[in-house]
Amino acid sequence: MTFRTPTHIAAAALLPVFVLCAACGPAPAPEPDPLSEEALAAVSEDAGAPKDQLARQVDDLFTIEGLGETRAVLVLADGKVAAERYGDGYSADTKFISWSMAKTVTAVLTGMLVADGLLSLDEPAPVPMWQRSGDPRADITLRHLLQMRSGLRHTEAGNPPYESSEVRMLFLDGRDDMAKWAKEQPLEAEPGERFEYSSNTTVILADIAARALSESDDPEERRVAVVNYLEERLFGPLGMTSMVPEFDASGTLIGGSLMHATARDWGKFGEFMRAGGRAPGGEQLVPSRWIEGMIAPSPTAEQYGFQTWLNRPLGEKGGEFGHPLFPTRAPHNLFALIGHMGQYVLVSPNQRVTMVRLGHSTSEERPPMLNEAADVIALYPQVGE
Repeated sequence: MTFRTPTHIAAAALLPVFVLCAACGPAPAPEPDPLSEEALAAVSEDAGAPKDQLARQVDDLFTIEGLGETRAVLVLADGKVAAERYGDGYSADTKFISWSMAKTVTAVLTGMLVADGLLSLDEPAPVPMWQRSGDPRADITLRHLLQMRSGLRHTEAGNPPYESSEVRMLFLDGRDDMAKWAKEQPLEAEPGERFEYSSNTTVILADIAARALSESDDPEERRVAVVNYLEERLFGPLGMTSMVPEFDASGTLIGGSLMHATARDWGKFGEFMRAGGRAPGGEQLVPSRWIEGMIAPSPTAEQYGFQTWLNRPLGEKGGEFGHPLFPTRAPHNLFALIGHMGQYVLVSPNQRVTMVRLGHSTSEERPPMLNEAADVIALYPQVGE
């Protein structure tokens, strides 16, 4: 006679359960939480992508922890609003600061002046102090400045922060005449030799633009000349009615970091670039070849054009600080306006999509936040090469 201990009996009783579970495979993933009314209301009926998926991806930007604070998201598909949502305390009327997204606007301003015959791309930049006999800065061209390869000693980030060229120019000894401070810096590399991202460089471009539009050194006359030109030639035709550019005490546009506009107006600017420099009514505001130059890679940084970030692989150049976008997640002809602390206008011509994300994300929060933004763009198929 065979006697079974309680342990044998318990093991036998559990055996069928183990067999059944082994046959069932892994447990199904839990169902996601239902979307809120706010999340669903943010997406249009004709979004160009599955409404629930788009609503969820946009919602993730606002609700997932570790991404920072998303204050505005606008998705334009084929020129139409596909999704629009704002965080608490923000709305369609809020003017958001550009930070470095302003650089791309300054590049368009420069292109208009080149098209008008007031500036030349590949001749020495018209900076009088650089044209003195024996000054090696005389070799710096407008193209060098646009592509951030002037060679000037401009260190964007410093440790401690007050040693940063940008901080000194914006807030310390250069703040009253930012362009003068930036132009006075010596060379640390041959013009054209290497890429070095620099807000100071863009202020030099803004000063060059002001001098092309006005012969006066009077700050108010300089400011009015630039404001009127931008309004008549760019902001007005695009319907960017909220745009507020800032100027320093000398009347120079702070073209590298300080413009303010609604999310919708930032979206209009992205669509203008996606359209090759055309206004919604078809008017060519800047030559299409200039936009092509803005989104073509620099000889010293595959990920940068004329004051514009590109979604191209880094290759051997320009990779010191990593990639600011996501070349493995989206077409390589995607380009972007990027501003400090997580301001983005992402433009994907192949997908006919422009996405605006505005908010506040630290350096640690930006990579996962960008991954969520890439998920939004990935919902749209490629429609061209």
